Parts: sequence; structure tokens; C-alpha cells
Amino acid sequence: MKNQQGAQPNNPLHGVKLIDILEHLTQVYTWEELASKININCFKSNPSIKSSLTFLRKTPWAREKVEQLYLKSLKK
Repeated sequence: MKNQQGAQPNNPLHGVKLIDILEHLTQVYTWEELASKININCFKSNPSIKSSLTFLRKTPWAREKVEQLYLKSLKK
């Protein structure tokens, strides 16, 4: 069995859970700011961590946008 540790040493998202990304973003931005940065309904209509997690797990393009915003927010 192959050891997965260190399999993606240059990937800044390696080992970061989606819930941690959302919790970080909601501390940095309001839901309104998130909705203006990423135009997805889970940030506009009754936003919550739980509903956003459900949507983002099923929607790879939206998750990618959220991950990119997360990385950008870390550089500030």
C-alpha cells in the first residue's frame, strides 16, 4: 500500500477540509460579500455553512471558485 502522506506537497489545499474553507471565508467576508464575489445561490438565498457544503460537494466548478477565493484570502 502506498503512503499518501506528502503525495501533494505543492498543493496548498492538500489536507484542508471544505468546511474549514467555508468557516474561514465566513469569518473574512459576509455572506453578501461572498455572493458578490462568487455568484452562486447557496451564498444568496438563506446562506448557511450546511447548505453551502451540500451544494459545493455536488458542484465542482463552484467548489473550485470557493477554493480560489480561499487561497486569495490567505494572501491578504
